[in-house]
Amino acid sequence: MSGAAARVRDDHGRFDLDRVNRALDDAPAEEIVRWAVESFAPGRLGLVSAFGPGSAVLIHLLKDIAPDLPVVFLDTLHHFPETLEHMERVRDRYGLNLRVFRSAASREEFEAIYGPQLWERDLARYQQVAKVEPFLDATRDFDGWFTGRRRDQASTRTGLPPVEGGEKLRINPLLSWTRGDIWRYIYAHDLPYNPLHDRGYASIGDAPLTTPVNTGEDERAGRWRGSGITECGIHLV
Repeated sequence: MSGAAARVRDDHGRFDLDRVNRALDDAPAEEIVRWAVESFAPGRLGLVSAFGPGSAVLIHLLKDIAPDLPVVFLDTLHHFPETLEHMERVRDRYGLNLRVFRSAASREEFEAIYGPQLWERDLARYQQVAKVEPFLDATRDFDGWFTGRRRDQASTRTGLPPVEGGEKLRINPLLSWTRGDIWRYIYAHDLPYNPLHDRGYASIGDAPLTTPVNTGEDERAGRWRGSGITECGIHLV
């Protein structure tokens, strides 16, 4: 199926995403990963990772398919220490081709430019300078990238396709997986994960903007709690 999907292009050489998504909608994650790796030129595809559970699965799948694929991490300078320590453990385990992007050299420099606790004064501005602008820099040379997003994560993601269009493509190999599927895979393959997950944090972002999730809540309910925001902005670019 992946080979057939890879050949589905229009007269301008662009993917016919309707046909690609029909071909890949029920495909296993490995097949979607292979389709993307085979379909993009070298150096034009990457994985954008916050080193959450979905990224753990994707990194493990990529080790046998494309071990040198660039892995992009956006250091907002406001991550939990546990997240940064976990990132280093994963880098060491897989020998990742890791690329870290940030908006300033340090948190002190960030606060000197934008002032302290920018997220409290202007959350949209904080998201723009801490995440969106480094993300645009990180993906400048990509034609597409993998994400760990899934349809069951939140009500805003239920219609997620295998491949999202736009000027650049976002590939979602885990779209049909459930949270239980992810964790069963992690345990079965003894994959490293952020220890904050054992303390009730289902989805982990910046420390000042992330809280544990209560029983019955969406997996991402602890992100930007009470702000009305459901996405940080990078998936809306």
